[in-house]
Amino acid sequence: MIEYHNPDAKVGVERIPYNLSTSVRGSKGVNVAFLANGFPDSENFLREVAKAMQEVEPSITVFDFNKGNPTFPANDDMLAEIQEHCTAAVAAYGH
Repeated sequence: MIEYHNPDAKVGVERIPYNLSTSVRGSKGVNVAFLANGFPDSENFLREVAKAMQEVEPSITVFDFNKGNPTFPANDDMLAEIQEHCTAAVAAYGH
């Protein structure tokens, strides 16, 4: 007999749903920032995500950003540029 162990632990913090979103389907053009974290291939990964999103909604305009170093947060100038020009952002994080 095979027994499986479920490695999920009880959550120690309150789960808070992430409610930020924007509608891209059927839009008249949405500017989307793709923020790479600086890990190798993070830009390539986000380029493929952007391509897939544009297949679903061709009116998406892509803005590429790369914070260059995964150990530091995006700087204030970059965040201000994203906020000024983009309706939504997709960020790569982790490794």
